[in-house]
Amino acid sequence: MTDLDRKVAVITGGASGLGLAFAQRFAIAGMKVAIADIEEPALDAAVEGLRDAGAEVLGVRCDVADARSVHDLAAAVDDAFGAVHVVCLNAGVALSGPLHKQTLADWQWIVGVNLMGIVHGLDAFLPGLVERDEGHVVVTASVAGHTAYPSLGPYSATKHAAVAIAEALYNEQAAAGSNVGVTALCPGFVATGIFDSARNRPENLADALAEPPTDEEVATREAFLEMIATEALRPSQVAEMVHDAVRDGTFWVFSDDRHVENIGNRHDEIRTRTNPTEGRTITQDAVD
Repeated sequence: MTDLDRKVAVITGGASGLGLAFAQRFAIAGMKVAIADIEEPALDAAVEGLRDAGAEVLGVRCDVADARSVHDLAAAVDDAFGAVHVVCLNAGVALSGPLHKQTLADWQWIVGVNLMGIVHGLDAFLPGLVERDEGHVVVTASVAGHTAYPSLGPYSATKHAAVAIAEALYNEQAAAGSNVGVTALCPGFVATGIFDSARNRPENLADALAEPPTDEEVATREAFLEMIATEALRPSQVAEMVHDAVRDGTFWVFSDDRHVENIGNRHDEIRTRTNPTEGRTITQDAVD
């Protein structure tokens, strides 16, 4: 899609972090932007900021884990702007800890947002793109969709699924000769609030029996968040990559090369049928 002016972009998880940066960049390109988010105060602030900057913007509260909510989003965008051209399936949450400590509520929350949020987005928007034979889908995956770091089991599982969905969709559209493009965004460390996403966890999926973190776990988390705040890429930098990928039809977008060695080692182990090595933790990759 070389011409984005006056086209329409929909962005889930659009009130902060990467999603808000996408909206800002697409607005600069002349697009009308619809941002959806479950966090209403942040959504209102984002809409106000975009409007103050001159953007034509629609804000819709949306729970991507709820199929009806996503279809309501699609209807609201159609009423306000008409046909959609760029769909950024970006909403995501994260949690950490060993698998034996993850509860069903943990899994239901993260799968509902990170995986079913993509499924619901495709269900609501993809048929229209295919029918019009025009548009682009951006799936926010992660380097965790290419690795298996300890303590990120549920998150990695959903991000591996995100990569697979994006790749299958790309191959299907390419085989059909379609003009619908697809991008798999696989960011590494970006200064967003995803590691504080529990603030938006539904009460019905809260884990009242969860053990409090140990002092060591608290210290590790604080060090990691400090690194993210000071050393990670800014969302605006990644948004520039996504804008260019939509215009150029680029599928793979990685934000940096910090994880290349781990990803390569994993591929080598798969090719040689070697048992997974203990490997590095995501925190070790963060500080190098």
